[in-house]
Amino acid sequence: MGERFEADFRKAMRRLASAVTVVTAAHEGDRHGMTATAVTAVSDAPPSLLACVNRSAGLHDPLLASGRFCINILHADQSGIAEAFGGRRRKDERFAVGEWVTSACGLPFLREAQASIFCDVDCVTPYGSHSVVIGRISDILVAGHVAPLLYQDGRYTVGLGDGIDWVVPI
Repeated sequence: MGERFEADFRKAMRRLASAVTVVTAAHEGDRHGMTATAVTAVSDAPPSLLACVNRSAGLHDPLLASGRFCINILHADQSGIAEAFGGRRRKDERFAVGEWVTSACGLPFLREAQASIFCDVDCVTPYGSHSVVIGRISDILVAGHVAPLLYQDGRYTVGLGDGIDWVVPI
């Protein structure tokens, strides 16, 4: 398949708009998190979703060791949080951006997220450089009107939500 095929794959995926999330976990007293767009629903019976996590990511091993994680779906005005968790900041510096609180089960979650979905790890499947982590949903917090932060063509865009089906670059 070669380099050309891989380049075409990357080019095709740049056309796929994805909701921006921050996946968080806590392990041995430390909070961990990363920006992710490879998150999707799996089933509503049982309620579950999956997140693809690169095995080299700092979140990977703590998430698997703790057995639980939270998917924080970002709001349109939270690109700074996405950048903090997707960049080169140290893990302790990442949580200085945004209002992070701790759930009853010990997971960090973003108070002003579009939604925070708490999961227990149900299944992990290695694939290529990543682990596909399926989480069984244990709790959900939903807030505000629908206005998600999206990632498309290498940049953040704003999904206007509430029945409007177009995006504008930010």
